[in-house]
Amino acid sequence: MNAETVTLLFDVVERLQRSIVARHCPAVVAIEGERRLVLSDYDYLRDPRSATLFEERAAVRAQEIRATRWVFAVPLVWVTTPDAVYSRAVSNHPLREGEQETITWMSFHEGDGVDYGRVPYARRPSGEPVFDTPEMFAVGVRPARAMPGHTLLNELFPDG
Repeated sequence: MNAETVTLLFDVVERLQRSIVARHCPAVVAIEGERRLVLSDYDYLRDPRSATLFEERAAVRAQEIRATRWVFAVPLVWVTTPDAVYSRAVSNHPLREGEQETITWMSFHEGDGVDYGRVPYARRPSGEPVFDTPEMFAVGVRPARAMPGHTLLNELFPDG
């Protein structure tokens, strides 16, 4: 991942962290091309249709500004098994055993391709989140269609 994409990643993560501290959980995407756009959506986690519609709108905007890079991030709860990682929307309910709150992100740069990662976080007894540093996956990732950013990527590159 190049330096400009790393800078964009940290900007998106910091925006999302501030929202999480304020008890908001939007999806956030920053798109750079002829100019920079930052879009967010509070309904993203409500249902798959809302998520798809937001990513489709983001793809239209990315095409309008001739995007060369973007970072998409959303807070999720992960459950990791030996075979896969499952996720669900964050909520006010306590975590179940084996669950981990995390900011899940996908980045794209026209010269570097796609990267995936996460920013795990835990909560103090007061409910205040404590964030770890962003991690980039070093192993091959085969994202499911529900992966944040997957629809955006497919809208921009329908031929793969």
